Amino acid sequence: MKIGLIDVDSHNFPNLALMKISAYHKLNGDDVSMYMPLFDYDKIYMSKVFTFTKDIKIKHDCIIEKGGTGYDLQKKLPEEIDNIYPDYTLYDITDTAYGYLTRGCPRGCNFCIVSEKEGNKTKQLYKLSQFWNGQKNIKLLDPNITASINCIELFNELAETKAYIDFTQGLDLRLLTENKVEAIKKIKLKRIHFAWDKFEDEKIITEKLKMFMDITGYYRTKITVYVLTNFNTTFEQDLHRVYILRDMNVIPYVMVYEKDNADQKYKDLQVYTNSHYYIRAAKDFDDFILWKNDKNYKKAGKLF
Repeated sequence: MKIGLIDVDSHNFPNLALMKISAYHKLNGDDVSMYMPLFDYDKIYMSKVFTFTKDIKIKHDCIIEKGGTGYDLQKKLPEEIDNIYPDYTLYDITDTAYGYLTRGCPRGCNFCIVSEKEGNKTKQLYKLSQFWNGQKNIKLLDPNITASINCIELFNELAETKAYIDFTQGLDLRLLTENKVEAIKKIKLKRIHFAWDKFEDEKIITEKLKMFMDITGYYRTKITVYVLTNFNTTFEQDLHRVYILRDMNVIPYVMVYEKDNADQKYKDLQVYTNSHYYIRAAKDFDDFILWKNDKNYKKAGKLF
């Protein structure tokens, strides 16, 4: 069979499902490649992660199968495909491994589909060897590995690889304990990500963040905290979180919910915060807005 694969999102991040589908079909002797409109195919797979990504119209007289959260939350890869080692050659990847160890999340946040798609309990479903074979970098896609009952064991296993680990979805700061942090400290990390989504979590977020920093010695250059804005908080609450994190010497990173329809002030806050320069050059957001709206306004302070 001649198989065509379409990464509908194409957001400069490899599609793990397509890499597994490619590996499966190649193992069965099929001819597999990324889709080309002028070629003929016996079957075409289309994978879409994000619901907002525009679909692609295909005019081929062949079997077309669509999957991914952008199409259907309930549709899953067959077990024989899901458990196969990915075909990294599909994206010319040589030094990085992509995969999951766990699935599911107990949080059930209204802005997230993970609990509905994968369940409200974090469980280990995969082994490291199913997607890693000595690569220098490992990008974990787990939604909440920190909630797994055996997360310390998994952290230790990741540390033993000596590879650089990227927890792409971040770690749940609220679930950290001293033992978990000590295990994380052994892992090779270029940067670590957390999130502060709920304003009312300020006390536990700041306490856990301070504990993490005290134990690891990490600070601004290695810690990023995502801040969800324009969801169920006021602008003043969003700005308060940004200031708190900045003053704790970590990097806040503003995420604007439904950005296309958001008020301009949220987009300005995102620029102010995520540029890294403005938030340190101008202590107050209002100073940044004055500078932004008046080219003759003198910048407040210097980068320090």
